[in-house]
Amino acid sequence: MEVTVIDPVKICEMIFNSSVRSKDLRTSRPAGTHTLMEQLNLTDVMVGNNSNCSTIDDFRNRVYTTTYSIITVVGLVGNGLALVVLIKTRSQNSPFHIYMMNLAMSDLLFVLTLPMRVLYYVKKGQWDLGDFLCRISSYTLYVNLYCSIYIMAAMSVTRFMAIVFPVQNMRLVTVKRARLVCVSIWLFISVSSTPFLMSGEKFDPVTNKTKCFEPPSSTQQLQKLKKMNYFALVVGFVVPFLVILICYVGIVRVLVSRNNVARRQSETGSKAIRMIVIVLLTFLICFMPYHIQRTVHLYLITPYDTCSYQRGMQKSVVVTLSLAAANTCFDPLLYFFSGESFRKRVSSFRISGKGKLQQREESQTM
Repeated sequence: MEVTVIDPVKICEMIFNSSVRSKDLRTSRPAGTHTLMEQLNLTDVMVGNNSNCSTIDDFRNRVYTTTYSIITVVGLVGNGLALVVLIKTRSQNSPFHIYMMNLAMSDLLFVLTLPMRVLYYVKKGQWDLGDFLCRISSYTLYVNLYCSIYIMAAMSVTRFMAIVFPVQNMRLVTVKRARLVCVSIWLFISVSSTPFLMSGEKFDPVTNKTKCFEPPSSTQQLQKLKKMNYFALVVGFVVPFLVILICYVGIVRVLVSRNNVARRQSETGSKAIRMIVIVLLTFLICFMPYHIQRTVHLYLITPYDTCSYQRGMQKSVVVTLSLAAANTCFDPLLYFFSGESFRKRVSSFRISGKGKLQQREESQTM
């Protein structure tokens, strides 16, 4: 009977070579291109580690199709009408209305790209509009998101100066400076958001579909994504939100100390209170859930998460991203309820329109 002698050295070599080959296979897998919006959310990045987990594609397609369609209609009508009124009455310009005009333009640019997203999810994840439009759709979402946050912060500072420092406000807050602030915001956000132009469509050989707005299939870029999220979280959300809170605390303190003031001052205070409520609601409903969920998902997700946890996190991505996009629906409320002047603009716009129509009819009858 022949006895086989096991050499432990050879066994170790076989194990080492096997691990090296498997590592080479993993690293040689193409990462593909993908939307950085979903990179930061990592919606499906860990699903590949557990093949038994079912996807949330049906849930995602239904929710995104419904919410983006509603946001498109409401945002297009609300911001479109607001922009028309602001442009037609631009002779009455003030710093506050310069900010409102830029906010409306930012919302419209984003809303005009939403039908492409709706079409993508109606087709259940099939992108047919080309690589360029895929990149632009991702880019405009981020530009709108952070332009809205910064413009709201600028509006809050303007209202803060008008109430807390009314004398200095007349000298420091001007239309020219408001335009300069808006140009600076657009340049800063547009340049800092350029990484979102680097990712476009990709072909998925598993589903035989061309994809857009999809997450990565590996964790190789995790450290890079964490740095991007950290910058976006601190610079894009925390800093402007702290500025807004400081302004509102100062406004409330001044308003509380003025119990018996002139009627004009009380109207200014009521405008400020309405703006505080609308801006804070926008942050609490649209911006804060998205940034919290994105950060928690990015830093806590592991390969050992259960399927239920993975699916729950993926669904929370869908919900919070939809809420973030819905900020375009809150901005028309800010235009209309933050001051009497905008409502007066609407009234004067309607009156001037009726006057022109009447003059046209009279000229036709003569």
